[in-house]
Amino acid sequence: MENKGEGTEAQKYIWEGAIPLQIHLHESEVTNLPAPPPAMILAPRIGYLPLLAQKVEPFFSNSLPPGVDTIWFEYNGLPLKWYIPTGVLFDLLCAEPERPWNLTVHFRGYPGNVLTPCDSEDSVKWSFINSFKEAAYIINGNCKNVMNMSQSDQLELWRSIMDGNLDSYLRISSKLKFGILVDDFSIQLNISSPKSPESTQNADGPAPAKTGRIPVRLYVRTINEDFDELEDAPVVDSWDRISYINRPVEIHGDGKCFTLYDAITKLLPEFFGEKLPPKDDVSKEEVEVEQRLSPEETNKSNTEQSGEMLNEGIVSCSVSDGTEIKLLRIQGIEPKMEIPFAWVVNNLMNPEHFLHICVYVKIQEPITI
Repeated sequence: MENKGEGTEAQKYIWEGAIPLQIHLHESEVTNLPAPPPAMILAPRIGYLPLLAQKVEPFFSNSLPPGVDTIWFEYNGLPLKWYIPTGVLFDLLCAEPERPWNLTVHFRGYPGNVLTPCDSEDSVKWSFINSFKEAAYIINGNCKNVMNMSQSDQLELWRSIMDGNLDSYLRISSKLKFGILVDDFSIQLNISSPKSPESTQNADGPAPAKTGRIPVRLYVRTINEDFDELEDAPVVDSWDRISYINRPVEIHGDGKCFTLYDAITKLLPEFFGEKLPPKDDVSKEEVEVEQRLSPEETNKSNTEQSGEMLNEGIVSCSVSDGTEIKLLRIQGIEPKMEIPFAWVVNNLMNPEHFLHICVYVKIQEPITI
């Protein structure tokens, strides 16, 4: 879903967002004393950890043992999936945000049994392009718009990600005509709201899509232990504790406000059994893949309301017997569940057009006697 021209305030916030990292060289790779001090770096939220290589390596090059450099990172002993955006990794693994985020970097001993190969920046680039194609297919039913991009447009698109240049990104991605997602409820709000000169001027432009299939990547962190404070959440020591769900959300224009809560009930039917739609309502073309991450501003009142929805996150949400959502986080934000999903999609999605949602789910273990 695309915003043409200048980005929204929320989009600018996301693209300018960065996570302070304190990066330590693993002790097994320190060849001289004293050990090098940690590197302090700001990592873009929408970026990927391997893209930090040119900034990180100079800090530790004089301390490395002989061999070929293959950079990878770990957090609390957990090798980090390089193809997951840095901001998503942070939201997923740090229930209580840790600033700076203490990571360990390696240049040797790549854990090929846990991480897929990442030889260079090109590996990250093509992973991004493939995700972009997948999103296009979900939205349009095909990925011809991405496949037919010129080499210069592909290069500029990728460079916009590397440089965090939102204007450049919007200029290129607008050519793909993904459209702006607006539900009927939001349209009614806009009709009843005072129109700005800009909105009047653009009234004859392309009509926004009232319905749509939204590419979503859901990361479900399952927790068996109970906790009241986020800082007490257990450490993730294996990717087996996290389910990766690649499941589109289909929105139908029925005059109602389709909320984030509505989207979550569709994304996690196993936790909202009573909310399951009839089988006839499920699109035959729906692509659903569930797997483990195993080895391998309209008017002022509306603006204020959106701000309130964003700033007040859920405490917990009981969804079925023995199960509750302890935390839901998108782009570092813990939004209210009643926020319009169209707003979430248009403002908080990542550059490859996927909306990444991190969910902490508490599951009651059965009592054995």
